[in-house]
Formats: sequence, structure tokens, C-alpha cells
Amino acid sequence: MSLQGTEAPDFTLERTAGDDVTLSETLETGPTVVLINRGTWCSFCAEQLQTFDQVAYDLWFNDGVDVVPIVTSDLGDVVEMRDRFDFDFQLAADPEGEVAEQYSGTEKTSHGVTGIAGTYVIDEDGIVQYEQVADHPADRTYGNWVRYFIRNDYEDVFES
Repeated sequence: MSLQGTEAPDFTLERTAGDDVTLSETLETGPTVVLINRGTWCSFCAEQLQTFDQVAYDLWFNDGVDVVPIVTSDLGDVVEMRDRFDFDFQLAADPEGEVAEQYSGTEKTSHGVTGIAGTYVIDEDGIVQYEQVADHPADRTYGNWVRYFIRNDYEDVFES
């Protein structure tokens, strides 16, 4: 089931900074990018997160956009992932995959329940303007593309 054009499910998750992040609260100050990631062990997730870490401050400072990366792993493992890759932004832990299930879905793997990788751009009204759910673990939307998408009023300027 696609979420594009619908109201994004609200959630509250614990972040690696020790605080909670709630989608409806981030939307009070502007759009939010939600990234569903498989787990701390996923190299494709780390690569995608690095591209968003590079644009997150610029999006927040210039456009009022929050980036909320969600990882379906325990908080301790997610903190270790943040530190290992030296991310400047905070990651949110979804150890049971409850939020991932509401967005891109979950699947059972050798690592347990993992989120299916997904990228969501949610406008300030809470409506999903962009959704990309991975057909393959390496199928990802990267930070720079999302920045262009948001700055061009939610239009894919690369679409032919």
C-alpha cells in the first residue's frame, strides 16, 4: 500500500541523543524526511545515511526540513552505528519495527525483523509528497536528490 498523497502515520521514537522524536512535532516547523533503514548491519543503509548526513544541516538551516532516520535495531546498536560512521544527525531506534511496518513494511531476515528500506518526504501539512520503497536493499534515494525535490516545490526536476 502506497502512502503517497496520504497523511503520514505519526510516531514517537527514542533517538541516539537520548531524547524522543515525534513526527507531528517536527512538522510544526516544516517538512520532514523520514528514512526507514533495515538495521545497523546494512551497508546500503549506511551509504544512504551518509548522503543525508551531508545535506541534513543545510536542509534544516535553509529550508526548515528535519531529517529523521529510523533504524530497526536496538538503541544501543543504533548509537554505535551513529558513532562508527561519525554522523552529525541523530538516528531513531525502532527495534520492533512498529514504525517501519506503518511505512514501508517489515520482513523477516537472518537478522530478525527488519524494515524494508524506504524514503518519505512529508510536507508541513503531514502529507507524503514522495515515497520510494526499495525493491532491492541497494535501491535507495539519496540526500542530494531529496534536497532538489524539496527546493523545487515537490517536483521531480529530473523526470523526463
